[in-house]
Amino acid sequence: MNCFSYSFPRFLSVNRQHKIVKRDMANQSLVTEFQLLGFSEIWELKIFLHFILFLVLYLVTVTGNLLIISAVAFDHRLHTPMYFFLMNLALQDLGTVSAITPKAMSNLLMNARHISYSGCVAQVFFFVFFVGSDFFLLTIMAYDRYVAICNPLQYEMVINRQACTQMITGVWITGLFYGALHTGGTFAVPFCSNIINQLYCEIPQLLKLTCSESYQAEFAILAFCAIIELGCFVFIVVTYVLIFITVLRIPSVQGRQKAFSTCIPHLTVFSLFIFTGWFAYLRPPSDNPSELDLALTVVYTFVPPMLNPVIYSMRNKEIKGALAKIFISLWSSMETYFLF
Repeated sequence: MNCFSYSFPRFLSVNRQHKIVKRDMANQSLVTEFQLLGFSEIWELKIFLHFILFLVLYLVTVTGNLLIISAVAFDHRLHTPMYFFLMNLALQDLGTVSAITPKAMSNLLMNARHISYSGCVAQVFFFVFFVGSDFFLLTIMAYDRYVAICNPLQYEMVINRQACTQMITGVWITGLFYGALHTGGTFAVPFCSNIINQLYCEIPQLLKLTCSESYQAEFAILAFCAIIELGCFVFIVVTYVLIFITVLRIPSVQGRQKAFSTCIPHLTVFSLFIFTGWFAYLRPPSDNPSELDLALTVVYTFVPPMLNPVIYSMRNKEIKGALAKIFISLWSSMETYFLF
């Protein structure tokens, strides 16, 4: 009797746990789309504030980066390693903002919140892919500036066409691996809910929806990647310290100002990019969406891609000259077309 009275409740407990597991698996099988939460229940407010804000930032970012790509592609004088890296940076910045912004704006405009499961997977993959590639390319660009300023006589030998091709190929492949690693770690686990407290599919918010403890693997991946990024950040800081030491020895005041005007903004934007990204991805995700989450999204999604063309190009005489030639050529073509 004692044996029966002990085993029967235990059997019920095991049976109940089995039903819970089956229910969790059923919930996971029903997740065919996710619901993205907005920051306001008032549709008009979303249109006039969030949609217009995203639209303006997106158009400015896309226009600036397309101008950079056009200038470098069409002016043979800009076919140098520095501008080759810059064109790839513009391509990555376009990919970063395009991975999440059009869908967010579409949902805001149509007063919708859904995104398909496959769409969420694609959004996570491409966003992480482009952001990771962007990060590693900025590290290489810092090394390029170090060689150009600290070892100018060896620049053509170290940063040659073959080296540039290999470095860019490595950047894109590493970004691809980065995206696949995070996407696989995030979506390899079942989900018990489909409500994401963000305007897009963000990894920390997705990990909150998992049914099992397997999400710890993705947290381990995030921590490992943060260590790699910290190493790159330290490398960039050390690189720019050596650059500044070399620049201070330049007798020409104009030469020092030119070097500082390029290096300091780059270091500032890179620091903003990495620290806001760390804060957004490594902090515990909040249960309720807030304006702080929106602000963080705007900062690390839009600010670096939007400022990079200004920092690296719009203050550059060669880029401005190339853009002027393009606009003059377009204007002449339009005049010819309308006259005839």
